[in-house]
Amino acid sequence: QVQLVESGGGLVQAGGSLRLSCAVSGRAFSAYAMGWFQQAPGKERKFVAAISSNGRITYYADSVKGRFTISRDNAKNTLYVQMNSLKPEDTAVYYCAARNGGYSGAYYRQDYDYNYWGQGTQVTVSS
Repeated sequence: QVQLVESGGGLVQAGGSLRLSCAVSGRAFSAYAMGWFQQAPGKERKFVAAISSNGRITYYADSVKGRFTISRDNAKNTLYVQMNSLKPEDTAVYYCAARNGGYSGAYYRQDYDYNYWGQGTQVTVSS
């Protein structure tokens, strides 16, 4: 069973930065395409960023492009997202997700494409 555990959330002022981490159990991390999603109170979960299993391809939602950077360290079985210039509208629970199989250079933007999910970490941005 694959387990994903997010960390790094917290309270930050607008304009500040946070780095979220997602630790993934198991030995197949390098074969997983990974993604970050966010869910604000009363809203549907939505895509934030994705990275291919080989780490060479990334993709971002327009709302975070230029401010967030997704990355992965396959030696540490860990996914990251560096979040800069945070805005109050970034406030949400952030989830990491993993998908096994598929082309090593593929990324995925839909939540139904992912097989495994973490429990989420809260990010709150104050104005």
